[in-house]
Amino acid sequence: MPSSLRVPCLVALAVCCLPLAGCNSVPRYQLNQAQARARQLYDQNRSLMAERQQLMALMGEKDSQLAEMTANGETMRARLDNLMGERNKLVSMKSSPLSDEASRNFEDLARRFPGFEFDPQTGVSKIREDLLFASGSDELSPKAQQLLKEFARILNAGESSQLNVLVVGHTDDTRVAKANTKSKHPDNWYLSAHRAISVTHALTGSGVSPTRMGVAGYGPHQPRVPSKTPNARAQNRRVEIFVLAPGASMAGWDPVSSIR
Repeated sequence: MPSSLRVPCLVALAVCCLPLAGCNSVPRYQLNQAQARARQLYDQNRSLMAERQQLMALMGEKDSQLAEMTANGETMRARLDNLMGERNKLVSMKSSPLSDEASRNFEDLARRFPGFEFDPQTGVSKIREDLLFASGSDELSPKAQQLLKEFARILNAGESSQLNVLVVGHTDDTRVAKANTKSKHPDNWYLSAHRAISVTHALTGSGVSPTRMGVAGYGPHQPRVPSKTPNARAQNRRVEIFVLAPGASMAGWDPVSSIR
């Protein structure tokens, strides 16, 4: 080979060998570790990206569920408002089977006899114990007999004569304690029922047919108000008279009506 070509070839060979010499300066195990670490980081990054996408999808699903629940809540609220509106309409409607004239007569009776209440919407009458009986007794007072005589007169007049009557006795939650009272009325169940029977006898004695009448005693278990004070207990001691349409069952008493 000519000498003029030998030197350039040697230089070229030396240049080509330089990268190889540089590579040999980094141990191969370190290169492998770096490559393995790079692969690990790459895999972790892909896993994190996948988890992120899953979380984003889950958040979207939860947002959709929340929106659906909100819409359902608004729908239920609207339905509840509608139901309450219908209930208020029903409450405001007169459910009493009594004629307007009979209702007016009972309202007049309530004005003349303190302790007697009449609800023209339902036709229910409530008579407090102190107007009817002495404490622990089922014997009607003279004033109670006068009231019930006029009550019977209204029940026997006109269309009211076709209506049925349910008499319901109530007591407070004070237990029957006196021996004399206990011998006649062993407990408040007996006392409430016996008082209702006394009212029924007074009405039948004034001309109301017994075939139109029924009796119930609830003892202390249907209070108008919580029995926490003497005045509250006095309100709970009462007799209620329900006037029912001819087709109504005597057993179909609505306890909600008794606490209005």
